[in-house]
Amino acid sequence: MKKHLRLGLVLLAVLAVFFAGLAGCVKKAEEVVEAEVAPKEEKLGEGMLIYFQLGGPAGGPATIARTNGARDAAKAFGVKLIEQYSEWQPEKMIAQFKEALAASPDGIEIMGHPGSDAFAPLVKEAREKGIIVTSGNAPLTALYDEYVADGFGYAGVDLYMGGYITGQNMVKRGLKAGDKVLVYGLMAESERGMSTRGMFDALKEAGCDVDYLEISQEVNADFSQAIPVLTAYIARNPDVKGIGTQHGGITSVFEKVLTEAGKKPGEVIAGGIDLTPATIDGLTSGYVAATLDQQLYLQGFLPVMQIVLTKKYGFAGLYINTGAGVVTPDTIETLVPLIDAGIR
Repeated sequence: MKKHLRLGLVLLAVLAVFFAGLAGCVKKAEEVVEAEVAPKEEKLGEGMLIYFQLGGPAGGPATIARTNGARDAAKAFGVKLIEQYSEWQPEKMIAQFKEALAASPDGIEIMGHPGSDAFAPLVKEAREKGIIVTSGNAPLTALYDEYVADGFGYAGVDLYMGGYITGQNMVKRGLKAGDKVLVYGLMAESERGMSTRGMFDALKEAGCDVDYLEISQEVNADFSQAIPVLTAYIARNPDVKGIGTQHGGITSVFEKVLTEAGKKPGEVIAGGIDLTPATIDGLTSGYVAATLDQQLYLQGFLPVMQIVLTKKYGFAGLYINTGAGVVTPDTIETLVPLIDAGIR
């Protein structure tokens, strides 16, 4: 009797283990089926098409962080991104806008270099077609004021203050009243020229003897052509104590210019904009005294986000100052890993 009882208990234990395993298999099968039939979570901008003006050239040192920001935003929101590069040529930006209009996308990001008047009829046409337009890098104040309720925003530096802050920091790094300083800029370019104006004013207010030289369109497109221009200026003005610009490409050649001119680090206080690899070298060596950090990654990421949020939820345009900080030889070290990664 006891033998049969023990056998029965063993059998019950085996059956319990069997059915527990069977229940586990059924549960796993149910989970698999549920996973197969569960709808894929849709990203906020899924299926949207955005044309994006990134400046240029593609892969250029002053463009790569902005490009990475736009790509990351497109990936995060599920957007199809069409990248446009213009070598900083205003007329090419206008042609690119027309190309984007023909494709009838959900949104277009434009750069402010051509000015509000040049863009106005095209933005009007885009809005009539239901296309969201926003801007970056250089502001288009008149268009922002007119279309802000329709999602026209701005992601970039407050240009005048950015240039002004850079000029102030050049003074802090060693310039003084009476010093000869060259400002090499783009005052002729509508609102974009406000950054140059800010730098010029800050240096003038400090009592510097300021020369001004306009950047040609040839140099604007190929900043390596700035090297002979600046070395020639220094040869004619050997007493120059400072050189400033708000052009990222030209900032990147400052070290080369000053070494070719026979200047030692710190002998000429150089101030500029952006954090290209060559500018980092200039900061590390002491040839570049101060450079404005626009946080270009944000100028790529935020306009994509703007278009998605406006399209999805009807948000108005956001005006975001992406940078008001200056990097110096004393502060560059901690940023290098992020710059090398194309983020800063």
